[in-house]
Amino acid sequence: MTLYGVGLGPGEGDLVTVRGRDVLDRADVVYSPGRLSRSVATEHVPESRIGDLDFPMTRDEDELRTAWREAAAEIAPRAREGTAAFVTLGDPNVYSTFGHLRRTLAAFHPDVNLEVVPGVSAVTAFTTALGVEVAAGSSLTLREAPRGTAPTGPDRMVLFKVTDVPATHDELVDAGYDVVYGRRLFMEQGETVVTDDPAALADRDYYTLAYAERRDVDFDRPATAAFESASDAASESTGDAATDATGTAADGGVRFSGALDRASDEHRASDEHHASAELAESEACGDRPLEPPETTPGTANLEETGGGRR
Repeated sequence: MTLYGVGLGPGEGDLVTVRGRDVLDRADVVYSPGRLSRSVATEHVPESRIGDLDFPMTRDEDELRTAWREAAAEIAPRAREGTAAFVTLGDPNVYSTFGHLRRTLAAFHPDVNLEVVPGVSAVTAFTTALGVEVAAGSSLTLREAPRGTAPTGPDRMVLFKVTDVPATHDELVDAGYDVVYGRRLFMEQGETVVTDDPAALADRDYYTLAYAERRDVDFDRPATAAFESASDAASESTGDAATDATGTAADGGVRFSGALDRASDEHRASDEHHASAELAESEACGDRPLEPPETTPGTANLEETGGGRR
């Protein structure tokens, strides 16, 4: 039959995908590598269907290989006979223990059918929790920063496993980065914290990430970023009057277009560049905007006359 690797998402039970929940409903047995993933799984699966696995807390590679071979030997027959699931927080293929199981099964139990159900990862969930937009055309590097390390180089980074926030923060700031931290984002287990103050996260916690952005880099702006400055200018010129969806002020006097005319040439050039870049990206993804249908000569007024000539 099948072993499913199921991503549970960042930690809140209702962030499991519909497909993931369906697999958990059907699985004969569900295995987890730790307490947190188990606590999420038990929101969808009764304890009687949770399988037990023992993973030692060690960096000794021989011990780890032995533990994963034993885990694979436990899971493989259950997957051959029915439906089994192995759950992890986040996504099974992003900074996850699932890779160890996949490789071990491939080496010692290659007949086991394996499918992966992706989950919401901290790689994407952090943008919502921290209020960060990674716009089209942006580059973003994923790194780990355990034990006070602070990788530098890229203009934008997401750092995982930031277990010594003060030490990592000092190095990043010295290297010219602005940094904001998120701890236990979208997790029911423990307190969620979002802050730029390293002292608030002085205690160590494996589930801490950082978003670092260089201060001295002039990032390109997406085309619609001009609306932000236009909105500010419109508000100032009308005494903070409300505007409708078209940019018309409540008194009908000011439109976004007037403020856009005052945008700098530099921003306008950047906006034009990004507009073309975003169009090219949508075309590459097969997501080009629909073009209006052609109108057959002489039929433009058919709808108005009820579909036929009178």
